[in-house]
This record gives sequence, C-alpha cells and structure tokens, in this order.
Amino acid sequence: MLPLRCAVAADARPALPRGQWRWAVDYGPMPDPAIARTVDLLVVEPDHAGATPVTRGSGPLLLAYLSLGEVAASRPYAARLRADGLLGRRNPHWPEASYIDLRDPRWRRMVLERIIPPLVARGFDGIFFDTLDNAEAMEAADPAGAAGMVAAAAALVKAIRQRFPRLLLMMNRGYAMLPTVAPHIDLLLGEAMASRWNFATKRYEKLSDADWTWQADRLRAARDVNPALALLTLDYWSMDDPATVRALYARERAAGFVPYVSMLALDRLYAEPE
Repeated sequence: MLPLRCAVAADARPALPRGQWRWAVDYGPMPDPAIARTVDLLVVEPDHAGATPVTRGSGPLLLAYLSLGEVAASRPYAARLRADGLLGRRNPHWPEASYIDLRDPRWRRMVLERIIPPLVARGFDGIFFDTLDNAEAMEAADPAGAAGMVAAAAALVKAIRQRFPRLLLMMNRGYAMLPTVAPHIDLLLGEAMASRWNFATKRYEKLSDADWTWQADRLRAARDVNPALALLTLDYWSMDDPATVRALYARERAAGFVPYVSMLALDRLYAEPE
C-alpha cells in the first residue's frame, strides 16, 4: 500500500508543498512505491485496492480520481445511472465511458452522498475532478438541449467544497467555469499543454505555441482570481525519447507550472529523466 505523509490537524486542509515540487498520476493497480516517494502529490485510481492510503508516514499527498462529466461502464454505479437515464452518448475517444447530465440532481446526490464519503473515510487527502470540460463541449454542441450544463458543473464543484471543506480539490481544465470555481479549488491542471496523443494519427505530437499560450493564459487567469491556486501541467510523450521528455519538463517548469510527463494510458509512474 502507498504511504502518506503525516496526518494534519483534523480541522485543517492538507498544506500544499512550497517552492519547486513534483506531482504525478498513476491509474494502474499498484503505483511504484520507489517513484511515488519522489513526488509530493500523487493522483491515483481509487477503485484499485493498491491505492488505498492505509498507512501514514513519509510519502505524497494522495488524491483520488473522480470523473464528473462522464462515467465509465466499469464503475459500480454506472448501471444504475444508465437505468435512470442519466447517461448519454459515448465518448468517441474512450468508448467505455458515457457522458452524464450534470444538471440532474440525482447525479449530484450520488457524488455528494455515495461516491465521495467512502473516499474520505479511506483517508484520501483530496479529489481530482476529471472530464468537467465535457460540460462546455456538450453545451456548445447542443445549446438548447444542454443549456445550463456549465453552470451545473460549477455548482457541483461548489457543493463539493461546501460539503467537504477539508479536502484538497484539483480540477482538470474546465476553463468555462473557472471564473466561478477558481476560489473553491486548490489545484488546477492544464492537460496536454505542449504535447498530446493524436487519436487520429495514433502518435504523440507537439502542440503549437499558440495552443500552449491559450491554455497557459487561462491557468494564470484562474490564479489571478485565486492567488493560492497551484497550477499543474500534464504532457504526453513516449518515454523512449527522454530528451524530448526532459525538454517538456523544462518548458513547463520555466513558465512557473508544476509539470508531469507520462504515456497516454497513465497506468504506471515514470520518473523524470535526469
């Protein structure tokens, strides 16, 4: 099992590292303990028993992954959501996952009352919100049928903060709702900042300077709203090319971000090349 750093006071939110620090993400069944000890914050897949923070000691802050804008068929609550009509079309890039109607109060209740409380009881330091940018995409694709999706996503984040004030909350993108939710989160992730996996060509590729600047500007604008907000980046590249991986780390770190570089599957930890 992965160790955690020493427990903080019961009435305090865990403190984020200061200065130059490291983070990583691993959705595999058992993150490598040796690499995990070299980072200050680690995002894991909570459905894997190996990610349960059962011991306290030296180690990273541990955040549990939670997809809020879509639900994978493997989740224990997916069948009920589909039966209740909350799930929509499948994600074309991840066909095992289906978009969810963030406006439905049944999803909000499930998140607040059935999904997050067990994670708190297991000792996670916080939650990593993924797929909230689906709200903007759905509303843009169907302005009438998906009206209010972005507002509902923002309201859900605010409700989670109100219900769980001691959790660290980290959000992936979700830029359309940032002016509203930036004061209520602790960490913001810019995914695929400088490089990404191209699903059409099936290869890693660099993004343009304009693409990088577009995302960097939004990260920094969110920190203008919340000066305590930590800004993280996640880039994708082949680990068989350590020179490019090192360059990606250097670029993001020089811009003032906390970087991590991994392969698309995010199913194992990779140490930063020396």
